[in-house]
Amino acid sequence: MQRKAIALLSGGLDSTLAVKVLLDQGIAVEALNFTSPFCTCTGKNAGCKSEAVRVAEDFKIPIKVMHKGADYLEVVRNPKHGHGKGMNPCIDCRIFLLKKAKEYMLESGADFVFTGEVLGQRPMSQRRDTLRIIEKESGLEGLLLRPLSAKHFQPTIPEQEGWVDREKLLSIQGRSRKEQFELAAELDVKNYPCPAGGCLLTELSFVGKIRDVFDHSDELNMRDFRLLKLGRHFRIGPRTKVILGRNEGENELLERAVQPGEATLRWLEGKSPLAAVMGETTDHLLEKAGQILLRYTKAEPGCAATLGVLRDGGETELKTVNALDEAAVEALRR
Repeated sequence: MQRKAIALLSGGLDSTLAVKVLLDQGIAVEALNFTSPFCTCTGKNAGCKSEAVRVAEDFKIPIKVMHKGADYLEVVRNPKHGHGKGMNPCIDCRIFLLKKAKEYMLESGADFVFTGEVLGQRPMSQRRDTLRIIEKESGLEGLLLRPLSAKHFQPTIPEQEGWVDREKLLSIQGRSRKEQFELAAELDVKNYPCPAGGCLLTELSFVGKIRDVFDHSDELNMRDFRLLKLGRHFRIGPRTKVILGRNEGENELLERAVQPGEATLRWLEGKSPLAAVMGETTDHLLEKAGQILLRYTKAEPGCAATLGVLRDGGETELKTVNALDEAAVEALRR
């Protein structure tokens, strides 16, 4: 009887190798990929999803892409096991993903779950003690296989039952990826663009933006976190943010992201970036947003200017003065 396993596939080197190792043992593999607004592991024209899909296509295995929702944002805001140096809830994140994987394992009739985790590779979530916590709290005790480091752990149920051959699993550990590169060459695994992955939650320069959204949101909206990668951000009210596009591509993305009741602004007397006013849009707040926008145009300082306001499909004009100096604008920047 052929056994079936669910793989957590990011599209990076480690998870790709783990899939290859089990495919070579005759396991029927189905992949899960989780998308996040915080992923940075590939170039601007791709993403973790596309890399995982490409790997799945190369291996001819089915893949299901799942979006992390508002429940994941709550994990980021208040993780049981704490944050790393940034806003990264690495332990709780893995538990969250593996709980979803267990649900899918049961739904799909699979026998176990496996990942590309390597003992000691990541300082927060891949220590021996935290790997044990993750396995226990995800509800996958005995059914979570880590093929690249399997020989450093007690045999799992798939190994004990002979579903997989433990002797053909690996004993990789530590932060160096030398062994993975060698294994990739041995197994003829190519085109792995993302050996280490990346997460904006670990980037200290990004943490302030994330906390700003948490601190000023009555209800968490995934859109607000996706937009953190775009433009220049300014906080002008407890429930109002201004985002200025840095190029026409960003302007178009911001324009599409505006929701009912929100507004966009442009300077009508010359070339202008687009300002998206997210949240509350009172007349006072729109004027403040317009003054910020004017600092990024060639409008004369201290002079009156006319802005075009688009809100809920209606167009109006707003007259204000280019009155904010650089220090005042930077004080609002997030």
